[in-house]
Amino acid sequence: MEEFIGKDFMLHSDTAKELYHQSAEQMPIIDYHCHLIPDMIASNYKFRDLTEIWLGGDHYKWRAMRGNGVSEDYITGDKPSYEKFEKWAATVPYTFRNPLYHWTHLELARAFGINKILKPETAREIYDECTEKLQKDEFRAQGLMQKFNVKVVCTTDDPVDDLHVHKYLAEHPFGTKVVPAWRPDKAMAIEKPEVYKSYIGKLSEAAGIEIRTFTDLMDALQKRHDFFASMGAKLSDHGLENFYAADYTQSEIDAIFRKVLDGKAPTADELEKFRSAMLYEFAVMDHASGWAQQFHIGAIRDNNSRMFKILGPDTGYDAIHDLPTAAAGHRFLNRLASEDKLTRTILYNLNPKDNEVFATMAYTFNDGTFPGKMQLGSGWWFLDQEDGMRKQMNALSALGLLSRFVGMLTDSRSFLSYPRHEYFRRILCDVLGADVESGRLPRSEMAQLHQMVRDICYNNADRYFGF
Repeated sequence: MEEFIGKDFMLHSDTAKELYHQSAEQMPIIDYHCHLIPDMIASNYKFRDLTEIWLGGDHYKWRAMRGNGVSEDYITGDKPSYEKFEKWAATVPYTFRNPLYHWTHLELARAFGINKILKPETAREIYDECTEKLQKDEFRAQGLMQKFNVKVVCTTDDPVDDLHVHKYLAEHPFGTKVVPAWRPDKAMAIEKPEVYKSYIGKLSEAAGIEIRTFTDLMDALQKRHDFFASMGAKLSDHGLENFYAADYTQSEIDAIFRKVLDGKAPTADELEKFRSAMLYEFAVMDHASGWAQQFHIGAIRDNNSRMFKILGPDTGYDAIHDLPTAAAGHRFLNRLASEDKLTRTILYNLNPKDNEVFATMAYTFNDGTFPGKMQLGSGWWFLDQEDGMRKQMNALSALGLLSRFVGMLTDSRSFLSYPRHEYFRRILCDVLGADVESGRLPRSEMAQLHQMVRDICYNNADRYFGF
């Protein structure tokens, strides 16, 4: 039987094959944005079975299973592990043309050496073989990261996190550097005062600063930012509906903060002003520390209120927002640039309408101080599939410098997601290969094209973040 995920999978020209096999394939991985649980890395977690490592926390698969008519009992419920896997195996044949079909078989092939097609008829043997392999040391958390040649991973960490796990990992190296990344979204989430007051209490304790005023808040956050830097952090990340760049005065922000701590909900105007102030202050901190910053823009979250009450956030009920982004984004970045406080920045759009918007926004603020200082980020979340990746590459190529791109990330909670880097690299090589074959790029410059591929896959990120 012909192998589905063969060595030339998704490579449609001889040039694409050359670029992939001679350059892309050999490059290590820097996964500079993911949602892996640091404790699982530090403990070198051993997975019970294939269901735990493959379906646990994976809302991509959960959404597909729900769309295939699978009861929630078999998704996030308490049904037996193999029965849950059976429901996933029964869903896979219905994922033709969904990236999950490719990712599923890439992960089986690359992690477990299994080249069979997953379907109900093969579910039992695949489950048993993978579960047996997961009992071996090389299939524990750290072993999987080494298997995929992962050099650096950046986890996503809140300012209140004590980072004791990162300290442990720094003292007990295993071949993959694990670095914290600053994600301060909760520090600006004042829309629910009681929840926010509780968070401020945790931040106060972590920083050792009593927080009564906005100045206290910023002092506490700066102290935590400095602590993250001392633990090796070199980048921040913000997950936002939109950029925030409203006009405000310091007295207004002070009053809004006091109001929220008194348990009163802010108005929409107050919420916009407070978010604008916080986002600006975070960016100034990043610039002062020489960090890079990432802005993930355009998710509308927790839209299914009934299921949110049952399961909570990050369970597959988020979607693409359709807000206008250009005016606020330019205004936010312009304030930083005009004050010479704009650090290296990556912009990620979730709505595909914003590919060109974000590409031109980023390149409006490049200043010649660092190659690729301002970046259009990789296809993110709903766009990290073939069509989304190609459109992102085409927008960046047309409106910027693809050669300076820092490449792919997993944005995943799964230790099996590293083949997404391979998926991206194959698509990248196929795009460039097609241009050579059609005469859009000169064959005489193959050496430069090979260097371009190696840079996008690894070298650019290594230089950009300075791990």
